Amino acid sequence: MEKKEIRLNTDQSVIKKFDSRYWVHPWEAMGTIGSNVRTIASGGQGIYLYNEQGEKLIDGPGGMWCTQIGYGRREMADAIAAQVLAMPYNSPWSFTSEPAAVLAHKLALLAPGDLNHVFFTTGGSTAVDTALRFTHFYNNVLGRPQKKKIISREKAYHGSTYLAASCSGKERDKTFMDTDTENVHFLPSVNYYHCGEGMTREEFCQAKVEDLETKIRQLGPENVAAFIAEPVLASGGVIVPPVGYHAKCLEVCRRYDVLYISDEVVTGFGRLGHWFASKDVFGIEPDIITTAKGLTSGYLPLGACFISDRLLSEVSGARAQGANFSNGYTYSGHPVSCAAALKNLEIIEREHILEHVRDVAPYFQARIRELKDIPIVGDVRGIGLIGCVECVGATPHDALLLHKTIGARIDQHCQKLGLILRPLINMCVFSPPLIITEAQIDQMVKILDQGIRLAMADLEAEGLWVRAAPGVSAGTAS
Repeated sequence: MEKKEIRLNTDQSVIKKFDSRYWVHPWEAMGTIGSNVRTIASGGQGIYLYNEQGEKLIDGPGGMWCTQIGYGRREMADAIAAQVLAMPYNSPWSFTSEPAAVLAHKLALLAPGDLNHVFFTTGGSTAVDTALRFTHFYNNVLGRPQKKKIISREKAYHGSTYLAASCSGKERDKTFMDTDTENVHFLPSVNYYHCGEGMTREEFCQAKVEDLETKIRQLGPENVAAFIAEPVLASGGVIVPPVGYHAKCLEVCRRYDVLYISDEVVTGFGRLGHWFASKDVFGIEPDIITTAKGLTSGYLPLGACFISDRLLSEVSGARAQGANFSNGYTYSGHPVSCAAALKNLEIIEREHILEHVRDVAPYFQARIRELKDIPIVGDVRGIGLIGCVECVGATPHDALLLHKTIGARIDQHCQKLGLILRPLINMCVFSPPLIITEAQIDQMVKILDQGIRLAMADLEAEGLWVRAAPGVSAGTAS
């Protein structure tokens, strides 16, 4: 069939047609490909996006957990444009650049402990892939080629590249996808809401730590390279582990010579009110940290993998065995992305955004927890400026179908009312821009409350959801 070039066209119906016909989106549902009709994001300012009709919508998910400083920052555009005009690209194999070198220094100053070496990547998935490949490289150089197994958690999400996806524990994402099942092993979920029945939170925490130690001993410490963990399991439903969990897991890893990888792709750069959550929130200094998202506030793609001095000292210099860490990307340390990151960090510091998050987060958490009074809401959880409202129900119909319907219905109602959600099956997750105010939180929660109640009324009228009798639990589902 002859192809004809079509130039940019502002006709919204044409844009939607092109989108549905030609763009395969992330997590595309194959059953409806070619017939999806998506909202067009036509602009943004502060915490708001505008659709094709020019209607203002609160960006509840903050893009994809990443729009820390908000939209429409002129100085970000100026910094990006200046670097494009000065030098848009250089090969990271042959040259360095001022933005990349200065950013590496800046990040080393901000990172906890001895995490002073930065490997730049294209985003979160490649940062995680780099961390995993480094653990294998590290053990090969040390003469321990069998020490390759990675331990992760159910409901964890670590990315979409092969190794990162293999370490992700969201089971429905793997139904038709291949992953490494030989070297990657999973521990039970750390979600107290679903798994903690009959235990105090302290007992649940101890059980989860014992899961890790038991798995290491089963696999053999000589075979286990690393444990990878998100400080907060974000895409798994904003699962906040019990107090002390990360510190105790780190102790187990140290005991058995297993590296601890902290995946801070979501929690890094202010989401919990600190540059990094690992030490300042959860009290640990991991061996490796992976980041992306908030590093540039989504203005340009960039990720970073932080590696400790201790690890590098064991496989470099006289101990290098002639090895190269043969891992890299065409756009590693991209000068324009690094310039954007430097300006983003400058804005966060100058406007005291980390302090603002620490001030406003308790209010955000208190307001979203008020939604627990709605009958269809089973759990509300979160920390910092990240939260999840999980809906449940008793139904004569297929549970998964109901849960997908709940999320989609709430999303539809909220968009009409002026709020963008990220529905994850039966959960609504939030990570708004860090500049959000208390008044804007009020507005967001008010719309969400309305959206949930409207969706609940729809489902109840259609017989898809049954209100639990007083005193009877409606049950939970993931």
